[in-house]
Amino acid sequence: MIQVVRNLTLAVIFMAVPGIAVAEEKGEEGFATYVEQLKQEALADGYSQQTLETAFANVQFYQRSVKADRNQPEFKLTLDTYLPRAVPEWKAKKAVEMYEQHRDLLEKIGAEYGVQPRFIVALWGIETNFGAFTGGMDVISALTTMAYEGRREEFFKKELWHALTIVEEGHIPIEQMKGSWAGAMGQAQFMPSSFMSYAVDYDGDGRKDIWGSQGDVFASAANYLKSVGWRDDVTWGRQVQLPEEFDTELASLKVKKSLSEWQELGVRRYDGGDLPKRDDIEASVVIPDDKQGRVFLAYNNYDALMRWNRSHYFVAAVGYLSDRIRFPR
Repeated sequence: MIQVVRNLTLAVIFMAVPGIAVAEEKGEEGFATYVEQLKQEALADGYSQQTLETAFANVQFYQRSVKADRNQPEFKLTLDTYLPRAVPEWKAKKAVEMYEQHRDLLEKIGAEYGVQPRFIVALWGIETNFGAFTGGMDVISALTTMAYEGRREEFFKKELWHALTIVEEGHIPIEQMKGSWAGAMGQAQFMPSSFMSYAVDYDGDGRKDIWGSQGDVFASAANYLKSVGWRDDVTWGRQVQLPEEFDTELASLKVKKSLSEWQELGVRRYDGGDLPKRDDIEASVVIPDDKQGRVFLAYNNYDALMRWNRSHYFVAAVGYLSDRIRFPR
């Protein structure tokens, strides 16, 4: 699903699939009964009574989550109007400041995982404004509400089960387990399944704390990127020019060509210069809006960022912010 980003968090991937009938919206009346059913299922699946008592002690129905899921904005942006909102000048400057503040830790983690530190900072900045906006909703309540809502019950129940495992393993006190309306958590905005697959206890305290430990946050983001094929010898992509006669059928992440092949097809740097002479790099042409808008030559790392959030706008924002860190003004 490739679309205009309406939301900078990972929750953007949870938009309803076209063609699926929308169920009648549920009210709060049956929520308590549903919670008891979930607790019985979880108990049968091996979760301890103590875990369930802790996790569901203050569970509540979030009408806000249901409304956010059903009523996501339909307005359209172009990349030229979106980028200044996603990466205002103050955020670009703060990104440089945060990079310098955490340079030693970032460079250590970057070297260990094979991920350029500027991309870790850029993801951190785009996702949660460097940890300032992680979402204040109780994750168990948000996931339980979304499962109860019913349209994607199986998906959100699986995420809830992962969240219960996180509670059972003691990674975060339940009162601090906060996230978005869809259950994306912490400074990295991982869904619980991503937490289970990629979160790292980098500081060695026995907990994978993507809420409060800077080392765990940075290493978890780096581990995710490494796990989906990140390369530290290339960048994310570059803005380019296309010839008038360019066949737009070639503009797809599924179409991979060497830089020399794109050069032969008339693709040039944004300033009109030749593309880099590196045939060890395959790339795709991406046109987020149309040929009159911005066009990118997307490298391998572009694909990796799309695994994080399947939106060209999101990837462009992360890439642009990473470039501003690399070349501060």
